[in-house]
Amino acid sequence: MKILIDADGCPVVDTTVRMAREYNIPCIILCDTAHQIQRPGATTRILSKGSDSVDFALVNMVEKGDLVITQDYGLAAMCIARGAQVLHQDGRPYTSENIDGLLFSRHASKKARQAGLRVKGPKKRSKDQDRYFETSLRNILERNSFENTEG
Repeated sequence: MKILIDADGCPVVDTTVRMAREYNIPCIILCDTAHQIQRPGATTRILSKGSDSVDFALVNMVEKGDLVITQDYGLAAMCIARGAQVLHQDGRPYTSENIDGLLFSRHASKKARQAGLRVKGPKKRSKDQDRYFETSLRNILERNSFENTEG
């Protein structure tokens, strides 16, 4: 297992890198040239600022059993299809059971915006979201650690 972070605009990079080090799991930060994010204990891949360049690079790197941290539903869907676990920056897992509904919701919001309607954006990030993300990530890493000692 390795952890891949879609780091552009991601508020949980530090938490993820810290926990990856704690569990001795390789961590790769992917960002574009506008967000050059580097942290000790993680490898950083800086990609061109082109549309979706980080997403395509991440999808090409992800393997079955890896963990991806992203808020992008489209990227999450592609990673799930490749057998990865995917976690939203708020700690909610993306799964084959919920991704279609999330993609539909994103599509409906886009259509509403195109029609001139105002769609609410995300709320300001809260400490509860940070705690929930850390708990969710720890649960995944503990489960992975347990499975590796069992196998």
